[in-house]
Amino acid sequence: MAIITEIKDNKQAFMPLLLIGDEQESMIYRYLERCRLFALYDEGLKAVCAVTDEGEGILEIKNLAVAPGYQRRGYGRRMIEHICDIFRKDHILIQAGTGDSPETLPFYENCGFERAFSVKDFFTDNYDHPIFEGGKQLRDMIYLRRRL
Repeated sequence: MAIITEIKDNKQAFMPLLLIGDEQESMIYRYLERCRLFALYDEGLKAVCAVTDEGEGILEIKNLAVAPGYQRRGYGRRMIEHICDIFRKDHILIQAGTGDSPETLPFYENCGFERAFSVKDFFTDNYDHPIFEGGKQLRDMIYLRRRL
């Protein structure tokens, strides 16, 4: 049975899994200390989610990563639903930024998120190397939002 717990200390220990969701360590360190980090265990660590409070009732998923071999088994969706449930009373929106990827965008849309806005050239301006997903180079950050 899956259990989700909040990680309050030694968040860096989860770096190997966080690097699946965001492949540049320096970018992860921009939010790691200020985020609330959640880990999903089901006979071992299966997923992590880093969430920040962006003010004005908006939460942001900065990183959602599922361990290789366990993707497409509902762990990511379960993590999102857990985050929405615990923050619903104090927030109105949850958002996630991702690349224009045929792998990631449909996942968020299937979890009830809708495209809201984009940040042009985010990946090319902020990462020290080209980022590819699904065989496509990521350039713009696409933000999706869901009402809580």
